[in-house]
Amino acid sequence: MKIDLKEITVRELTNGYKDNAENGVVGYEGKLDIRPPYQREFIYNDKQRDAVIHTITKEFPLNVMYWAVRDGGGYEVIDGQQRTISVCQYINDSFIVKIGDNFFKFSNLPKDKQEQILNYKLMIYFCEGTDSEKLEWFRTINIAGEKLTDQELRNAVYSGSWVTDAKRYFSRRNCVAYQSGGNYLNGSAIRQEYLETAIDWISEGHIEKYMSEHQHDPNATALWIYFQSIISWVTATFPTYRREMKGIEWGVLYNQFKDTLLDAIKLEKKIAKLMEDEDVTKKSGIYRYVLTREEKYLSIRAFSDNQKRESYEKQKGICPVCKNHFELGGMEADHITPWHSGGKTTAENCRMLCRDCNRRKSGK
Repeated sequence: MKIDLKEITVRELTNGYKDNAENGVVGYEGKLDIRPPYQREFIYNDKQRDAVIHTITKEFPLNVMYWAVRDGGGYEVIDGQQRTISVCQYINDSFIVKIGDNFFKFSNLPKDKQEQILNYKLMIYFCEGTDSEKLEWFRTINIAGEKLTDQELRNAVYSGSWVTDAKRYFSRRNCVAYQSGGNYLNGSAIRQEYLETAIDWISEGHIEKYMSEHQHDPNATALWIYFQSIISWVTATFPTYRREMKGIEWGVLYNQFKDTLLDAIKLEKKIAKLMEDEDVTKKSGIYRYVLTREEKYLSIRAFSDNQKRESYEKQKGICPVCKNHFELGGMEADHITPWHSGGKTTAENCRMLCRDCNRRKSGK
């Protein structure tokens, strides 16, 4: 891979800057693709963005940036997108920055300050090589302190028409995936976590395989339709929304139960009752439980050390099943009346079994 270091002024960089939203961001007389398909959206907060401008106004060195030289002409940003857009937006009066004791748009600065910024020299490495070499470089360099998420790296490796279209649905601020399913998803759309979740669900955990197979598809319509089906299934099956529904693996449940005839009214009654049960310590697990009937999702409240000790002393260390004596450390607490049969996690419902008897009873 060939790498050359060059100096580019802010004036040269921002000449011809255009932000065409979904159609891309360009600069450097239109020759620089600032946001290639594999790049992230703009994620700098105000403090980070302003720090870039302060660095330039104080004539401090800004971290070196990397551009890839395209075979057909032009360049694309490998590293430095966030800093580049911060500079370009300020020159185009998109925000104000406190300089000294006052706040200024670029156009409000004294002429000499404007010229100082425009003449500031950025250090750019121009990189020439194969696509795989450029992407490997992209994977290994530090992105201005903002490390790439796993999905951002996957977007780089499998960039193409499919990723570009998928980002339209899942990766923009207030994207349609956020509007329809934001209450049910964790993470951030612009950090590609919505997209990662959707692919994880449709591929049943084989994200890279799915992206590789669909990399050159003309669009991501199938993924979007699948995601919509999940949200429609969730809202129809569990029409009463609770905050505990956010972040559940809904796609996993949809894949397993979408063809099962479910009674939403009966499910809601069960859910409401379990929400009131003080022994259920993981309320978000209720939704998995009412479908699978597996108690592990509920994290049923355990007996306290005092309750275990009291039961052990009452039993005089004798396991009521095998009738053998054990030290306290060799025994485990058990519900006399099982929780699913109405038994509570109370001292009166506690007994101590030896480990072997308790695990045989639990089917462990």
